[in-house]
Amino acid sequence: MVICRNRFNLYLAVALALLCGCQSPASKRKRQIAALRVHLEAGRDLPERKELVNISREHPVPLQVQKTPFLTEAFIQKAEIKDELGGFALRLQFDRQGTWLLEQYSTVNPGKHFAIFSQFVIPPGEKLNEGRWLAAPKITHRITDGALVFTPDASREEAGQIVLGLNNIARQMKKDAKGW
Repeated sequence: MVICRNRFNLYLAVALALLCGCQSPASKRKRQIAALRVHLEAGRDLPERKELVNISREHPVPLQVQKTPFLTEAFIQKAEIKDELGGFALRLQFDRQGTWLLEQYSTVNPGKHFAIFSQFVIPPGEKLNEGRWLAAPKITHRITDGALVFTPDASREEAGQIVLGLNNIARQMKKDAKGW
């Protein structure tokens, strides 16, 4: 009798493990997401179309930005971390529509800033954080290649979480597009 009870408990434990969805760190990484919004520095628009945000945590710089982003994570084709002299930068490669939007906004608004906001997963909590403004690169030239490169106000680990989440979303969007 004791043997049957132990065997039953083993089967129950295996069944519960399968039903509860044991996840390996690799499977969690494949499902991790991040959000990214690119806003344009606001001009002399109507006040209800803009908001004041603080870029950078250590030395906040106030910037008036348009409330509505013109680019989001839905337009990202690939994200990566690039080593730069004295640090690193994030490189976002946009799809065709994102490239057109980036070119249009960078052509019409020289001297203004792009304000970049992101929400991403912080590993210990495994939940999306509230998000923060990562950078405000100045528009110095027309961007025709669809690549936006900037130095984020984030640690390298946080940047890795952002890149992972954005690439997972890009992969899912590509997969969904093939299903159409």
